[in-house]
Amino acid sequence: MRAVIQRVTHAAVTIEGTVRSSIKTGLLVLIGIEDADTAEDVEWLSGKIVNLRIFNDEAGVMNLSVKDVDGGILLISQFTLHAATKKGNRPSYIRASKPNIAVPLYEKMIDRLTADLGKLIGTGEFGADMKVELLNDGPVTILIDTKSRE
Repeated sequence: MRAVIQRVTHAAVTIEGTVRSSIKTGLLVLIGIEDADTAEDVEWLSGKIVNLRIFNDEAGVMNLSVKDVDGGILLISQFTLHAATKKGNRPSYIRASKPNIAVPLYEKMIDRLTADLGKLIGTGEFGADMKVELLNDGPVTILIDTKSRE
């Protein structure tokens, strides 16, 4: 799994002109799933996201997690995170999982993040044409790949 995590002051996802989900202070997480991903990747990545200390404490030091600041999480599936751009100018998405594999893992990630955060998270809709709006705070953007954790 690949995740792009952005610290935001607000974020929202709109589908067909209707806001599906929105958060105020928190994390916008774009997630890409590949066939090699497992439930273990979901657990590890969720724990990493929820406990990542990238929010400022009273001294202005990034020392607090999204849980510590009672922030929200907006999770958006994004197969393009697995784009291969080595050859030519048209990205290949061969590594991105098809829905039969990706959807169950995406749903497990929703459930796990909700449990780890201790409250419901916002989501997009798998496979939908989504418009994502955010105000990146910092800017702070973190990339995590579960295949590079060792």
